[in-house]
Amino acid sequence: MKFVVLALLATVATAAPQYSAPAPAPRYGDSSEEVPIIRHDFVQGDYGGYQLDMETGNGIKVSESGAPGAEGAIASSGSYSYTAPDGTPVHVKFVADENGYQPQSDLLPVAPAFPHPIPQFVLDQIAFAATEEPRRYSYDD
Repeated sequence: MKFVVLALLATVATAAPQYSAPAPAPRYGDSSEEVPIIRHDFVQGDYGGYQLDMETGNGIKVSESGAPGAEGAIASSGSYSYTAPDGTPVHVKFVADENGYQPQSDLLPVAPAFPHPIPQFVLDQIAFAATEEPRRYSYDD
């Protein structure tokens, strides 16, 4: 009986599909071009501060500095630039701190301005609703 179980187990093990590692996905499209790092200067400052300046052979430039900010988080600021695939030069300045990541660039979309002023009767209704809300939940009654 042990032999039958062992033979059955060996049969199942050899019949199991043999998996190979999946092929790595192409990076950045189909390009396999290696881009040299022309400059990489990183200075670790005292108490968690740092300064980074980097430039690659394909025109990417990064300049960033950071220091401990509120509640021990690192507050960073800097800029990066590159050329988009359509040839458009991209330049982004940013701040990353307790208020989140805040990029600035002429190429970033901007919300359209509100198309018209808010009518006075709407403002009056909003003010009225603000006075009604506290009355609804008043426990004095």
